[in-house]
Amino acid sequence: MARKRRPLVREARAGLDQLKVNVMKEKGYQPTNTSPDSVKYEVARDLDIPLSKDYNGTLTSKQAGKIGGEIGGSMVKEMIKMAQQNLTKE
Repeated sequence: MARKRRPLVREARAGLDQLKVNVMKEKGYQPTNTSPDSVKYEVARDLDIPLSKDYNGTLTSKQAGKIGGEIGGSMVKEMIKMAQQNLTKE
């Protein structure tokens, strides 16, 4: 059973999804605004990792981490860049 990670602030979900779409578009992927999680399949395909929409219990932790790291790491880098820009404005 797939579980979706929830942000601490529920209202932040839409903003985080939009950030994911923007960041992944900058990296050359084609996520959709209606389903930003679909980009993980594109990332997996580029990394030659057999990610399916059904059962993925045969993936190693390393393979799953590569997919999530590519997406989440890019989002964190963008959030840090945004925070640094906000600090220099003050």
